[in-house]
Formats: sequence, C-alpha cells, structure tokens
Amino acid sequence: MAIECTALSFSFDTLKVFDSFSRTFPDRHVTAVLGPSGCGKTTLLNLISGLLPFYSGSIRGTETNRISYLFQEPRLLPWMTVSRNIEIVLEPFWDGPERHRRAVHFLELVGLSGFEEYYPHQLSGGMRQRTAIARAFAYPAAILLMDEPFQALDLHRKLSLIRFFEQLWNLDPRTAIFVTHDIQEALILGDTILVLQGPPAKIARELHNPLPRFERKLKALPILEMEQELYEVLAGEEGEEPSGYGETQKEL
Repeated sequence: MAIECTALSFSFDTLKVFDSFSRTFPDRHVTAVLGPSGCGKTTLLNLISGLLPFYSGSIRGTETNRISYLFQEPRLLPWMTVSRNIEIVLEPFWDGPERHRRAVHFLELVGLSGFEEYYPHQLSGGMRQRTAIARAFAYPAAILLMDEPFQALDLHRKLSLIRFFEQLWNLDPRTAIFVTHDIQEALILGDTILVLQGPPAKIARELHNPLPRFERKLKALPILEMEQELYEVLAGEEGEEPSGYGETQKEL
C-alpha cells in the first residue's frame, strides 16, 4: 500500500523541520532519500513510523499496515540468541515451532545458517546487521523503513549486505523508504531517488531509475548520468564532494 504524506508540519522547538510537506511513496517500491545532515531524512521516517507526532497534516497508508524499521545499528537483544532475536518479533503471529522455522529460514537467506544459537557479541558487525535485515523481512510488514542501515560497515560488508537486501526484497517486495548519505547505495537500491534540502525539508530533485533492479550496475550509462546529476545537486555551489561519493564505484 502506498504511503501518502499530506501537508505535514513538524518542529523541534523553534526549528521548523517540515512545513506543509507532501509526498506519496508508491506501493511495493523503494524510494531512496538523499540529503545533507539535518535536512529531515530521519525525522521523516520517525513521523511515518509514529515515533514522532506531527503537528498538522496527515499520513495515510500506515493505519492498518505493520511497519518494519531497520536502523543504523542492529539493535539486537544481547541476552538472546540470533534466532530468538528474530522469533521474538514473530510471537503475535505464529506458535513456537513455526516461529523457529521462519527464523531459521530467513537466517539462511542472509547467509547465517549455522549461527542460530550464537549470541550477538559472538558475531561480527556485518553478521549482526544481516541478522537485523533477516528480522526486518521475517516480520510480516507491508512497510519497510531503513535509516542508513549500511553506514557503519566497511566496503566489503556493505556490498554483501546490499546484495542480501536485494535478494530478500525481490522475494517479498514492500513499500520501502531508504534513507542514505551514499549516492551509490541510492542508485543501486532506489526505484525513485529523492534529494531533500532544508530545513524546512523540501524535495530539491526527483529521479526515476530507468533500469530494472537486476540490471543496476554503476558503470551502466543511465546510472552514470544520474550519479552525475545527484553529485551536482548535493555538492551545490561549494563544489564539495558529498559524503560517501565514489567509495563503491569500482565494486558494483
């Protein structure tokens, strides 16, 4: 189901972050959101998820739909095993054996078969984030919100997680909003790419990815053209290189 934000307004004290902001996020579609720090990207996710109350306006599409939220850090419970960290979010929907079966299934999809009984402190950072991705997809939600989930990872782990995410999303497409500072992440994962500026937040540029997900390589001409356009918008008049620019250029 699509998410419709209409005339949203929100402030932190005297800082107006959103002022009559409107946007529709299409059903079963990945919308990548780029922009400088402080422009309202994470606040937008928190408003949609209900973690923050908006002052005026409306959000439709979330009333009866469950939401998975994938954060920058894995947020695993340290006293629970990997499989239990997934099973706990499934308790309202399935009994014990089915919960465990689903946890094992999703861990296998992200390459963690055999690690079900490990604890988070026994895993690498990339493995913990893979567990968080498995948990986000195991939870039966129509909406997936992602707040820079690959930011803290080195290049190898980041590329691996992007591919695991693609595999899971292709099996179970959802209405997804993906916040990132990284142009290449946005180009590979985003069906639509929005550049926010602010505050107050406004859409400075909107690009539609012309390539199917399985054809998105950074050396493809349409991707290169969009990359240059995004670079110019994000660099602005200062001509400074945006954070994360070019770091995955040779790998994807």
